[in-house]
Amino acid sequence: MSAAWRLAQAGFTVSVFEKSRIGGEASWAGAGMLSPGGEFDEDSEMARLAVESRDLYRNFVEELQRESKLAIDFQETGALDLAYSAAELAQLAARAERQTAIGIPSRPVSAEQITTFWPRVRKEDLAGGYFYPGDASVNPRDVVAALRAACTNRGVKLIEHTEIHIVAPEAYDVTIIAAGAWSSSIAVNGLPPLPHSEPIRGHLIGYHQPEQTCSTIIRHNHTYLLQRANGLLLAGASVERAGFCRDIDQAAARQLETQAGQIMPHLSETTPTEIWNGFRPGSDTLHIGQWHSPRVYLAYGHYRNGILLAPVTAQRITASLQKR
Repeated sequence: MSAAWRLAQAGFTVSVFEKSRIGGEASWAGAGMLSPGGEFDEDSEMARLAVESRDLYRNFVEELQRESKLAIDFQETGALDLAYSAAELAQLAARAERQTAIGIPSRPVSAEQITTFWPRVRKEDLAGGYFYPGDASVNPRDVVAALRAACTNRGVKLIEHTEIHIVAPEAYDVTIIAAGAWSSSIAVNGLPPLPHSEPIRGHLIGYHQPEQTCSTIIRHNHTYLLQRANGLLLAGASVERAGFCRDIDQAAARQLETQAGQIMPHLSETTPTEIWNGFRPGSDTLHIGQWHSPRVYLAYGHYRNGILLAPVTAQRITASLQKR
């Protein structure tokens, strides 16, 4: 949808085919973390793209709000990574040093500072942490709603509940395959099979809080907490290879509850009000660009960072087509 919007802005006539409803899969399920600091600790193409896309995000959101006339919950609060032992703190320090080389800033914070500014965080055994001022979050459901409105205003044709199995490249000037975890199930006449994609299921839980209890993203090991502007505090996320099974795994949800309570003890006394899951688009690598034909482009394999990478993906796809 971000590519459709940018292409329409550039003067292209655009149609979007969606097998169910626009934004109803990974975009609906995702937490919406814009967190290079929590995702990348080594130099890579995806890490560089993530940093570039994060830098685009404020303007992306502001422009999208203007065009759609819809509000987007976008919070540039930063993120806190916690350490509960000297060994964990040393690991955070080493990671922060590596991240500095790829343009991800952070700074150490003491246990005393954490208990002052994040008073609900568990204090027992707290050794300190690192704060990432550039990390942010956005409500992806807001982004999708705004993209839908902006695309509609730009004349993009949205064809929902239409599953595509085979693409005939000659049918359109250009076809962009951006079907997330389902992408490689699409055949393209006359071209090699598309690079493999697969669903990586993730569960999230949410707590409706009477007040703003989580002022920034908070992370410990593989668990994160963030709070929407509407008060919903999210905890995520599991990583499961379960195919396209949508069943709620109660054990995965209970594990998230335990981990959330270890970060913020008051959550141990609170029952989640929402449990859901979604399918991250796993692949061998990120695929953005031509696929054996000037008529076929790929835009998938974003895994955990589809929302973060949306602006830069749209920018690169649009720039490539304008050069044709």
